[in-house]
Amino acid sequence: MRVLIIEDEPGIANFLKEGLEEECFAVDVANNGREGLSMALSNDYDLLVVDWLLPGLSGVEVCRQFRKECPQVPVIFLTAKDTLDDVIFGLESGASDYIKKPFAFEGLLARIRVQLRTSFSGNPLLQAGGVEMNLAAHRVTCNGKDVLLTPKEFALLEYLLRNRGIVCTRSRIIEHVWDIHFDADTSVIDVYVNFLRKKLDVSGCTDLIETVRGVGYVIREK
Repeated sequence: MRVLIIEDEPGIANFLKEGLEEECFAVDVANNGREGLSMALSNDYDLLVVDWLLPGLSGVEVCRQFRKECPQVPVIFLTAKDTLDDVIFGLESGASDYIKKPFAFEGLLARIRVQLRTSFSGNPLLQAGGVEMNLAAHRVTCNGKDVLLTPKEFALLEYLLRNRGIVCTRSRIIEHVWDIHFDADTSVIDVYVNFLRKKLDVSGCTDLIETVRGVGYVIREK
């Protein structure tokens, strides 16, 4: 999943980026409102985390303008403004959730996962061809047997399962599973798909991920 953080405090922005990357997210950062809005509208994100008080353009205005183009993408406000009126105003401006500073990373992570589950039909289970991924438990099984995946393998499988039936191009995969600024050589995807296939094959889930030559990969509906 690909997340954009719009936060002008470098310490908080770096803390969030590092924490979310450890949880298998691809993360971009903007340090002012205008840059953040431009990135949000020109790229394909699954969720935005937006500070309220930003230079250039306030978080509220970023949210309002973004909502006109992308009404379905979750937006979480992260701000020191903490009165009830502030909360109501933020939510009425289009935010999906509102978290007050200071905050615990675990709490923010839980709220992010709730928003992503809701935006993807609210089902924490992804299934295909004997494979079941439990997003809430961060667990993958194949025909009932646990499959141990690295964080990047988990993120890759999650992206393919969320888009099952749709051919995922290498460029789309690299944007959502790796950082947007990752090296343009997408051969790393082939390496990780090979890792995934071997682990799934050992557990009895063969031929789950199909190669579409010259394009990318797909998990077909079965």
